[in-house]
Amino acid sequence: MKREADYFAGTEPELIFVAKRLSNAVELESVLTGAGIDYAVDVDEYEGGTIFKSMRVGAFFYVRPEAREAAVELLLEKGYVPAK
Repeated sequence: MKREADYFAGTEPELIFVAKRLSNAVELESVLTGAGIDYAVDVDEYEGGTIFKSMRVGAFFYVRPEAREAAVELLLEKGYVPAK
């Protein structure tokens, strides 16, 4: 379920995925919600490109530390590559 920032008060949220396309972000929200995993999404910039590097915007998905293992396992099961 999508949570607000105050859900993470007192903990350091852990990055699990950066969606580079809106369709990926919407799909992942559905996957996480369906699995009952609480998460937050923040729009931020990342550096993309191999030859011509540029700043791009993506949806950054975060979970509480105790939910990271289950979330990463779900991402792998669904074919996503988790953030390191």
